[in-house]
Amino acid sequence: MEAIVRACETERWPARIAAVISNKADAKGLAFAQAHGIPTAVVPSKAFATREAFDAVLQETIDGFAPDLVVLAGFMRILTAPFVEHYAGRMLNIHPSLLPLFPGLHTHRQALDAGVVEHGATVHFVTAELDHGPGVLQARIPVLPGDTETALAERLLEKEHVIYPQAVRLFIEDRLRIEDGEVRILETFAG
Repeated sequence: MEAIVRACETERWPARIAAVISNKADAKGLAFAQAHGIPTAVVPSKAFATREAFDAVLQETIDGFAPDLVVLAGFMRILTAPFVEHYAGRMLNIHPSLLPLFPGLHTHRQALDAGVVEHGATVHFVTAELDHGPGVLQARIPVLPGDTETALAERLLEKEHVIYPQAVRLFIEDRLRIEDGEVRILETFAG
């Protein structure tokens, strides 16, 4: 989230961050957002008996800020199908693997256990199927001899902080099209 906010500010995107919303009141991103003049909100997931009830209030909170795009960053919850459908084609997530490889949790461990020589991250549109939405951008890193989950995660995070803002900017510039379940990136034209 911080990388996206910084890119928006330094690159002077023709957009603004409408709000930062968390399900945890102590999330560090909330203080960062407030320091940058970005509105914040907290919808505590533990206050709701069901995932559906939480998602309904979360959706109402998000919609109150009227964003064109919802960007998940460090939000580790499975969202209900109606919530995802409400934001279809305008909700992005980043996953620390080269999807479709290693969806779900513990991706770095999965990559090491599988013995792959390359690992990475994928920015994708969110669909009801976990970590299976159309991919926008990927970043790749080699798996080095002696790598640990921590080492992989740290090296990959640097790449994530590059591709996630790039993907958001492509959306803002109206350069992403989903056609037949695949993302097509439109080229820019001078003139």
